[in-house]
Amino acid sequence: MVSGHTQAIDSAPIKANASMDSVELKVPANELDVHLTKIRHISNRDKEVFRKAKENKATLQQRTITTNAKELNSITARNKKWAKDQNQRQGSNNKRSRYTSNKTHYSPTDPDARISVKPGKARKLNYSSQLSVDTAHHVIIDIKAYHADKKDNQCLEDIVSRLHKRLWKQGFVWENIIADTGYSSGEVYAFLEQRRIYSYIPPHGTYKGGPDGFSYIKEQDHYLCPKGEVIPFKKVFLDYRTQTKKKEYRSSSKQCKNCPLALPCLGKTAKEKKFSVTYYREQYERNKTRVHSKKGKYMKRKRQSTVELVFGTLTQFMELRKINTIGIQQASKVMMLSAIAYNLKKYLKFSKNLSKSIAKIKTPSYKSLYVELGAYYISFKEL
Repeated sequence: MVSGHTQAIDSAPIKANASMDSVELKVPANELDVHLTKIRHISNRDKEVFRKAKENKATLQQRTITTNAKELNSITARNKKWAKDQNQRQGSNNKRSRYTSNKTHYSPTDPDARISVKPGKARKLNYSSQLSVDTAHHVIIDIKAYHADKKDNQCLEDIVSRLHKRLWKQGFVWENIIADTGYSSGEVYAFLEQRRIYSYIPPHGTYKGGPDGFSYIKEQDHYLCPKGEVIPFKKVFLDYRTQTKKKEYRSSSKQCKNCPLALPCLGKTAKEKKFSVTYYREQYERNKTRVHSKKGKYMKRKRQSTVELVFGTLTQFMELRKINTIGIQQASKVMMLSAIAYNLKKYLKFSKNLSKSIAKIKTPSYKSLYVELGAYYISFKEL
């Protein structure tokens, strides 16, 4: 039933056994006890929440703010915009509605659950179910629960390491991986190439191999602008916002001083051309070539007809729409049991069809019996 050479990977949010009404604010570590006492004394809403969550199961680390000041400022700005646009949103008449984030809120009922949202859906406390399906007969090879605030590409290395070891132990050679754009990143492409696995993962729409009109010269590692000026490589740095490695390219002010394209290229204030490109540009380009090939288009159709149907079956018929336990380890067990039930059903159907086909091969048809009897009669008559 398992071929092993091609695996389709996808994820889906599964609702946790906790309510959004139970979430509480995170506070700095040195103000935790004082802040909670003050808030519960003043706010009726937090008193109600405290009654609902009889036992706070979150650790001290889960209750304290760990994000930096820049991210907190962006969340504050987002809160103001959300409050301003609230009258245009669904459920705006609900006075208790509020903007929540994993960086500022946590669930005392299930601290491992994370707030996540999909377009057109309400914010909920979820787990992320990461699923790997073999493309031969849609058998589930791997499933595990992850925190819902993690990106898919952050989970892929752990999935591949675990899955590669499992397939290798059973004697399978893993060659291809199919996934959607959420798993795209330079680190992932480089990791898969190191494992000698061909990736068919479409890059993000924001990916560019460089500015429009600029051509890349691989041998000297520099770019040529539309006027033929060399934009040399300067340094490698870590982007604080995305935490990814990038390469910076920058020209000098003398090169751009009398250029007729300076205004549209540089803008009003800049005096030199400066831009950054992902450190894993070559891996991106190789993966992009595979995705747009004839085989890549076939792989895309294969993923859509494989893993998405399996997820639909698990949520609709295998009771995986909601986790009824507490904690990420228990959530993984629930997902594992649903996958076992799915695979058993698939195996029983497969073995039934196999026995029928074997019976057809062994049992002769009436026509063949008549032919054999006729031959015996002719030979007997001649004797």
